[in-house]
Amino acid sequence: MEEKVYFKNSKGDRLCGILLNPTGDKSKLIVILAHGFSSNKNTKNFVKLKDILVGKGISSFRFDFYGHDESDGLFENITITEAVDDILQAIDFLKEKGFNKIALFGSSFGGISSILAASKTNDLQFLALKSPVSDYKEVQYRLHSKEEIEDWKKNGLRIYEDDGRKMRLNYSFFKDFKYNNAYKAALKIKIPTLIVHGDADEEVPVSQSIKTSKIIQNCKLVLVKDSDHVYTKEEHAQQMLKALTEFIIQHNN
Repeated sequence: MEEKVYFKNSKGDRLCGILLNPTGDKSKLIVILAHGFSSNKNTKNFVKLKDILVGKGISSFRFDFYGHDESDGLFENITITEAVDDILQAIDFLKEKGFNKIALFGSSFGGISSILAASKTNDLQFLALKSPVSDYKEVQYRLHSKEEIEDWKKNGLRIYEDDGRKMRLNYSFFKDFKYNNAYKAALKIKIPTLIVHGDADEEVPVSQSIKTSKIIQNCKLVLVKDSDHVYTKEEHAQQMLKALTEFIIQHNN
């Protein structure tokens, strides 16, 4: 039922995705799943969400961003600009495959990338976001000292650590922030939008999603009480998945 497929970004790099169309009907809704930073298409909550969607007869397309998991490129060269292009190319890829009812779900880094992508296309039915970053500079200064940021700039790269992994990350990631203002992009989004965010998020301030939800014209905000960034507690994960599922089903028409 799942099909591993490949498509290219604007630079010609090969990106890997998993296409799941349980009904075989391309006229029905398909949801693109855009993962978080240093994550991948098979993250736990993505798999849970796609399984829920399958049960509702809804197709999904989850893929790895440039420099992540099975896609081409070096992680150290990833930027928001690159991720936005990846999403837009994923939309075009699905259109070429014959899908014409496309929605977008983005998580954290994939969230800000989805906001920006949604502001640049008219091909989406709706937008759903989980703990999205809206202001990456604020997040970076929350996680790192000013001195650490200055050292990053001076050295041109730093070591990014995640779940025991150590990866190089170029300063170009930080410089790219100025070209990607999610609050400005949010002004252009007219499609129905859902934002789910834990109110105890230790990485991305919930205030960012509160602000973004007030900018997007047709936006629903769901706050998960006491949840951290990755919805570690099962009860929080279930609340998040329930909100997403209900929203997707509501707008699957």
